[in-house]
Amino acid sequence: MFPIANLNLKDLYQSTFEFFTSLSPSFSLSAFTAENSASDLSFPLTPTDPTPRPRDLSADEESTSLRDRLDAAERTDSHNSSFCNPSVGASVAASTLYSMRRDNDAIKNELSKTKAEVARWEERYKTLEKTLKETRDLLKVRDKEIQVLKERERHSPEHHFRSTHFDRRRSCDPAHQRSDSSQSRQIRLSADWSEIHDDTLSQANGNHRRNGSDPCPDNMSTVSEEERAQSRSLETFLNKIDLWSGAQVIQAVQDLNSEILQFAASATELCTFSKQRPNSAKVTQASSEVATRLGAALSRLLATRDHSQDPMLVQLALQGCISYCISRALSSFCIGYQSKANITLTQIYTHMFHSEPQPTSSRWRALTHKHIHELHPELNEYAINEMTETIFRWSLDIFLISGSTNPQPNPASRENFRACFGAQVKRISKAACRLAQVTREEIMSANFEVIAADSGQLFDGQEMMDAFEDYGSSDGVVLCTTELGLRCSTRKAMSDTPASEESIDRRILLRPKVVLESVVEVIDPR
Repeated sequence: MFPIANLNLKDLYQSTFEFFTSLSPSFSLSAFTAENSASDLSFPLTPTDPTPRPRDLSADEESTSLRDRLDAAERTDSHNSSFCNPSVGASVAASTLYSMRRDNDAIKNELSKTKAEVARWEERYKTLEKTLKETRDLLKVRDKEIQVLKERERHSPEHHFRSTHFDRRRSCDPAHQRSDSSQSRQIRLSADWSEIHDDTLSQANGNHRRNGSDPCPDNMSTVSEEERAQSRSLETFLNKIDLWSGAQVIQAVQDLNSEILQFAASATELCTFSKQRPNSAKVTQASSEVATRLGAALSRLLATRDHSQDPMLVQLALQGCISYCISRALSSFCIGYQSKANITLTQIYTHMFHSEPQPTSSRWRALTHKHIHELHPELNEYAINEMTETIFRWSLDIFLISGSTNPQPNPASRENFRACFGAQVKRISKAACRLAQVTREEIMSANFEVIAADSGQLFDGQEMMDAFEDYGSSDGVVLCTTELGLRCSTRKAMSDTPASEESIDRRILLRPKVVLESVVEVIDPR
C-alpha cells in the first residue's frame, strides 16, 4: 500500500512542477532548490505531515505564493551583495563627494559675482558722491556771484534814481508816509526787481481798498505799471547768457574755411586753361572787377601767367575771392537787408558799443537783428541765394581772365558749372548766414567779428598768418586772404566813464591766413 501512495505523490509532484513551469518559463528546478535551501521553509518530496493538504487550494493561489517567495529571496540577495561588495560603497561615497564639490564651486562662483557687483555699486556710489560735492561747490560759487551782482545793482546810480523817483511819486499820499521808510529799506535791501514791484503793487492795491478817498490812486497804479515794465526791460538787458562759446565760434569759422578750400580745389581741378586769351570787352571788364575786389597785382598775375600746367594761383585767387565776399557780407549789420538801413544800423551799434555797457549794446544788437528777421521772414533765404549768386559770378570772372576753356564764357557752359557746384556753394552761403546769426543774436558777453586782411596791406605776424611761411621769410605785401579769421571785442568801461578812459579789449582768436606777393615766385617760377 505504501509504494502505491508514494507513486501517487510523485506523480502529483511532477504534475505540479510542470504546472508552474508552464506558467513561468524562468522557473527551473535549480532555482527552486536554491530557494528551498536559503529559506527556512521546506518542500519535501515525500509527505512528512500526515495531515493532508486541503483540496480547495487553487493553482493561482499557489503560483502567487511561490512568486512572493522568489521576490523576497531576490531582494535579500541584492541587499547582501551591496553590503558584502566594498567597491559599490566606495562608488556611492565618491559620487556623494563629487556632488558636494560641485555645489561648493557653484556657491563660490555666486559669491565672487556678488562681490564684484558690490564693488561696482560702491564705485558708482563714490562717483555720485563726488559729483554731488562738485555740484554743491559750484552752487556756492554761483551764489557768491549772485550776491556780488546784487550788491553792484544795489549801489548802481540807476537804482538810486529809481528809488528816489518812486519815493517822490509816493509822497503825494499822506497815508503812506509812515510806510515809506520801511518800503525804502525794502527797496535798498532787495535785489530782485520783480519781487520789489510785485510787493509794491500789492501794497498799493491794499491801501487803495482801505483808503477809498486817496488823492492820487491813478498815479499809484501808473507808477506800479511803469516800474514793472522797467524791471522787465532791465532784466532783459542785463542778461549775459551766451548760447555759443568762443571755441564753438572758432570751430565754425574753421569749418567755413574748409568748405571754401574744398570748393576752390575741386573747381580748379575740373577746369582747363589755355595760354591764349581772347581780347574782348568781357575780359577787360572782368579784369577791372577782379582788380577792385582782390587788388591790381593779383588781377595782373591771373591775366598774364600761364595756368595750364599748374593752376595753383587760380585756386588761391578763388579762395581769396570767396573769403572777401563773406567777410564783406558779415561786416554788415544784417545780411541781405537794405544797404542804407544796414549802414545806419551799423553806425548806431558802433556808437552804442563805445558808449554803453557791454550787456546793453549786445542785447540791443540781438533784439534788433531778431526783429528784422521776424518782420522779413524771407530775408534769410534771400541772403543765401544772393550770396550764392555773387560767389558764382565772381568765380567765373576769375576763370575768364585766367584763360579758362572750361567753363567758357557762353551761358550754357556757365550753367553747367553752376549745376555742378551749386549744392557746394549754397552750403558755404548757409554756413556764413548761420555764423552771422550766431554772432549777432546768441552771444551777449562780447562782440565777434569775422576778419580778413586787405590786399596791399603790409604783413603783420601778430594779426595774420602766412600760408607759405615754410618756404621763405614772411614779409612783404598781402596778395589775398585765403582763410578767414576771428576777432573778439569786449568793452570793460562803465557807462559813466568818460570816452577818453574807455577800455575795449580786442583779441584775435583766429588769425586770417594770407598769401604774400613774394610767394608768387615759389608758386609759379619763370
